[in-house]
Amino acid sequence: MVEEWAEKRVVIGSDPAALAESVAARFLSRVAKRVDEGKSAHIALTGGSMGSAVLAAASRNERINRIDWTRVHFWWGDERFVARGDADRNEKQSRAALLDALVEIGLPPENIHAAATSDEGVDLDAAAAAYAADLARFAGAEGAWPSFDVCFLGVGPDGHIASLFPDRPEIQITDQAVVAVRDSPKPPPERVSLTRPVINSSKRVWMVLTGADKASALGLALAGASYASVPAAGAKGRKRTVFFVDEAAAAKVPPELIDREY
Repeated sequence: MVEEWAEKRVVIGSDPAALAESVAARFLSRVAKRVDEGKSAHIALTGGSMGSAVLAAASRNERINRIDWTRVHFWWGDERFVARGDADRNEKQSRAALLDALVEIGLPPENIHAAATSDEGVDLDAAAAAYAADLARFAGAEGAWPSFDVCFLGVGPDGHIASLFPDRPEIQITDQAVVAVRDSPKPPPERVSLTRPVINSSKRVWMVLTGADKASALGLALAGASYASVPAAGAKGRKRTVFFVDEAAAAKVPPELIDREY
């Protein structure tokens, strides 16, 4: 894969609620443009409070009723290897926030690509392999996976993205699409995660983060820190790399990196 990416930019919302509404509107515009051109759209979702807030905001936007959802596929950047009904599962949060509502208005259930759960009779390695095989069904020019039109990522206070944590071997893996994560520094301990090459083949990487506790990680990511120590620094889209943040998280952002137009 040729490592050629767009410059990182920062878009600031006044508070988490306003930010979620803004990102949701941009997301729906991007999906609508793609499907109106007769193309399929692949979207990688994230968990966490802001990931769910963006999807919930999208569910309240009347534009969802004017999009052909049969052309849209949803994935996750990472998933917790827990039972299907577990509240920690990103799939469960995303379905409650938006996806179940989209199924009611035309999203084919098979277009929701969820990783296996711990109560399905498979182990963690098998779950990772199955998720990679599902991705490979939609392989594109960038590798054995689809090039996501939008890859949503949360960013932890430690700078982690998906389930790629600082100073751990998973962030260095380049020969797999999906990695099994054990002994995660953040519970639950077992997860599956997309690897950095998959994330970075996305057309657009949108990182959504709020709160003063994220300001340091954001500052390091923008300053060009090593992705091994600050994984968010290594997340880059081929067309756009945008940090959507609130005022609190933006405390250490250089003014010249703030995008007032996007």
